[in-house]
Amino acid sequence: MERIANGVWRVRFGQPEQHTPVTLRETEIRTEQLNELKCTGTPPFSIDEVSLKETNRGVQIELPLAAEEHIYGFGLQLHRVDHTGRKKVIRVNSDPVADTGDSHAPVPFYVSTSGYGVYVDTLRYATFYCGTNLRKGDSEYKKYEQKTVGTSEMELYSRQASESNRTVVVDIPTAKGIDLYVFEGPDLATAVQRYNLFSGGGCLPPAWGLGMWYRTYSAAKREDVMRLANTFREERMPVDVFGFEPGWQTKAYSCSLVWDEERFPEHETMLGELYGMNYRVNLWEHLFLHPMSPIYSELKSHSGNYEVWEGLVPDLSIPEARSIFAEYHKKEFVDKGIAGFKLDECDSSDYVHSNWSFPDVAEFPSGMDGEQMHNQLGTLYQATIQGPFEKAGKRTLSQVRASGALASSFPFVLYSDLYNHKVFIRGVVNCGFSGLLWSPEVRQAESAEDLIRRIQTAVFSPMALLNCWRIPNPPWMQVDRDKNIRGEFMAGYDKTRDICRNLFELRMAFIPYLYTAYAKYAMEGRPPFRALVMDNPDDSYTYDIDDAYMMGESVLVAPIVTGSSERSVYFPKGTWRCFWTGAVYEGGQSYTFSPGLERIPVFVKDGTLLPLAKPQQYVADDAIFEVTLQQFGDEARECILYEDDGLTFGYRSGQYNWVKVSINSDGTIDAGRTGAYERRLYHIVGIK
Repeated sequence: MERIANGVWRVRFGQPEQHTPVTLRETEIRTEQLNELKCTGTPPFSIDEVSLKETNRGVQIELPLAAEEHIYGFGLQLHRVDHTGRKKVIRVNSDPVADTGDSHAPVPFYVSTSGYGVYVDTLRYATFYCGTNLRKGDSEYKKYEQKTVGTSEMELYSRQASESNRTVVVDIPTAKGIDLYVFEGPDLATAVQRYNLFSGGGCLPPAWGLGMWYRTYSAAKREDVMRLANTFREERMPVDVFGFEPGWQTKAYSCSLVWDEERFPEHETMLGELYGMNYRVNLWEHLFLHPMSPIYSELKSHSGNYEVWEGLVPDLSIPEARSIFAEYHKKEFVDKGIAGFKLDECDSSDYVHSNWSFPDVAEFPSGMDGEQMHNQLGTLYQATIQGPFEKAGKRTLSQVRASGALASSFPFVLYSDLYNHKVFIRGVVNCGFSGLLWSPEVRQAESAEDLIRRIQTAVFSPMALLNCWRIPNPPWMQVDRDKNIRGEFMAGYDKTRDICRNLFELRMAFIPYLYTAYAKYAMEGRPPFRALVMDNPDDSYTYDIDDAYMMGESVLVAPIVTGSSERSVYFPKGTWRCFWTGAVYEGGQSYTFSPGLERIPVFVKDGTLLPLAKPQQYVADDAIFEVTLQQFGDEARECILYEDDGLTFGYRSGQYNWVKVSINSDGTIDAGRTGAYERRLYHIVGIK
């Protein structure tokens, strides 16, 4: 194995393909940060334990997998957390109807509870057999006990736990060579960090991106937008980002990328009014370009040989095509104040809609085929759109429907409106294994209870998003009024709105804590949202937990779905305290909670000094957060906050501080700053 960086090893077999995530990426390995992570300097397994060969199908890899190991990752997997004993096809698709591996963001990377990670550098629809089969003859040496032959379907076909070592078999079709990367730990969480740092580090969004997001009705006109914008401010509903859906354009399926002046007359004046109210504006779009688009003719020769929705599919792996697309966005949108974009339906939909994308046999000028382009399209878009913001010197947080390998540095959050609440939660649990972020967005709800439960999950997630493209009014105005929900009387619109406002304000209170978690993601590769098993790989009770997760270093979130008034929560090792009441719970066991409609179970590690801000209606450019410190346990005496201007890339040149906040024995507070940044983002006002 060839050492690429501290704790990162590469095995090259044959002649790898020209187009892979590594060859296409522009981000640099964070070598300095990788060097700060301790490791043994020895690969987790030897080259003799790895088999690589070319077959009639392509390239086959076989890797060791011990009996006690469990495997996680493979991108945004929405049907399962623990993939041990499963088959996964790394193929982009917006409608993964079963546990096949299809995903909005398929990533050929997995991590093991034994403390290492494996990345296969390919854009092919590679298949991973995660310990599904033993080699011929391996079972001959097992000692068998006499058992009654099963007769039920469950007995006959249920997966049996393996008692012996297995292998992970990887099938990469058509390839004649491959680069295989191995990441040391020594633990699961550190292996993930190494992968993220190898990818360029995590993203650091602008501070406003961690506030509340609202996407408006698709058929809205200028007057509808301004009515909503004014209503939010008048009713003190915190909203930072206002998203426009397809109707802002003259053509949307495919896209013109030109404002519709009939529906949005003098749109720049409207944008100025929104900016004046401290809204950031995000625009929906497709990558597929309508013949009416001003950049259609320039990109025609740089596009694939099949259309989608009567529009071109630009090949953004070609520098000239990327430049045309990016420069248009900078001139027409970014330079005019647009804060971000939402790329929709770039993730295919083979199971439901046959015409949503180009075929796998499509050919692109770069030499990529449709299969490769499908798995890279979302990542190419992210890299392209990041360019205008880099040139403008301001950060974005945007949305995308597809992503892939090595994408952790891009400030984009994955989303979809296709799934039920439980699946949305599982996405938050899983995203952290593969350098991804996921939004469990809120749409029109079936009831006030459903709306509140979904918003509760959203405010404790990577992006707090209400996607109201289907409804002309805010969702708290759509739900049934005066409805008795599980014994709790909902006093119609006002009561539902007030609960939603409290949840929005809760999100705003957590921004300093979340901003610090994202800074650690950017600089150390540590995911801000992650499964419980990531921090507790020695605790088998965490292996299958897909409905609770860590937010930052100290907060455990356990959402509740509609129809349930209580739920069980398992606590990993240590002592935990209820965020709401301060009640103490010991780790290593489960408890049942019935928090009522207005709360979900949220817990904080004992000894945590949690920084909570006074909720603001929005995060202004010159915002200062008034922080109150909440103690969880007598030993909670210290916390760390990350501080910069919240807007620009100045942090890359050292314009930031780490703020060490301490409570002295006499109850006074010290806030020592380490760094070169002069402006203060936080004002510590007291202890709760």
